[in-house]
Amino acid sequence: MKKWMNFVLALMMVMLAACSEKSESASGNSAKAKTMKMAVATSKDRSLTQGLYKFQEIVESETGGSIKVEVYPDGQLGGDRVVFEGLKMNSIQGTTMSTGPIAGFVPEFTVFDFPYLFKDEETAYKVLDGKIGTDMLARLEDEGIAGLNYWENGFRDLTNNKHEVKSVDDLKGLKIRTLENELHVDLWKTFGANPTPMAYTELFTSLEQKVVDGQENPVGNVTTGNFFEVQDYLTKTQHIYNASVFMISQKFMDTLSDEEKEIVQKAAAEARDYQRELNQKESEEAYAILKEKGMKVTELSDKALAEFEKKAEPIYEQYKEKVGAELVDQIVSETK
Repeated sequence: MKKWMNFVLALMMVMLAACSEKSESASGNSAKAKTMKMAVATSKDRSLTQGLYKFQEIVESETGGSIKVEVYPDGQLGGDRVVFEGLKMNSIQGTTMSTGPIAGFVPEFTVFDFPYLFKDEETAYKVLDGKIGTDMLARLEDEGIAGLNYWENGFRDLTNNKHEVKSVDDLKGLKIRTLENELHVDLWKTFGANPTPMAYTELFTSLEQKVVDGQENPVGNVTTGNFFEVQDYLTKTQHIYNASVFMISQKFMDTLSDEEKEIVQKAAAEARDYQRELNQKESEEAYAILKEKGMKVTELSDKALAEFEKKAEPIYEQYKEKVGAELVDQIVSETK
């Protein structure tokens, strides 16, 4: 009987050891999975964030789980500058971010925010997806970042809670939040407003507390950011087309196998096309939504729009040397 008991105990020990090894093996496999933290300032409903979810879906499916993607919307991991620094250090692995904040690190990106540069999305795509855009992405390498392609934030409009803006003269005295970007600040000074640069993550509260009178953003941000709750007027100024660069930490990219890199690049391309289409639909529907929410939506007359464009012209000369005259001339010729 005692021998039998010893045999049973020995058998149990073997089984426990086997289970332990299996558990450790599973744990080891899990540890090998690479995690991508994708941070974005916009809300989960915004097309840019939805594009990240699409990227997540494709990457996790195609890699069979060897790469795990986590999406953090609403500025959970910080504003644009914090996220960009995070990419450099690999504490954050990916994002999509407007060209304005990027210009604070790579000045040449300023050219994409020149006012009234792109007349429509198709013109923007031609430049961004072509040689100029590709060469610009390569400039991110010096920052330790891999720029993969360009998504779409959209054309920027003005909102405020003081009065309807039907002409550039109506901007005088308005305190307007802008991107943390020198060109954006100078543009709104040129328009006659009082620009106040701040992170997008601080914007709603600043509007609510009347720290600023208004702001300028693509209309998709106005709806998904619920700015209609604290703003009464929107004017379709369409003063800047905002591309949004999709970027990955180079340190993270260097940990990937060739197959994984190919999957990431493929997923980035598919997510870009998905996001652009979604953003255009989002923009088309947004104005009607804002009217339903009680906002006054103003379409500028041809004369008023021409006045805005005329006022913006000095920005080109002011920033031509800072960005590079050859680059400015090249991109302007491509947009005609």
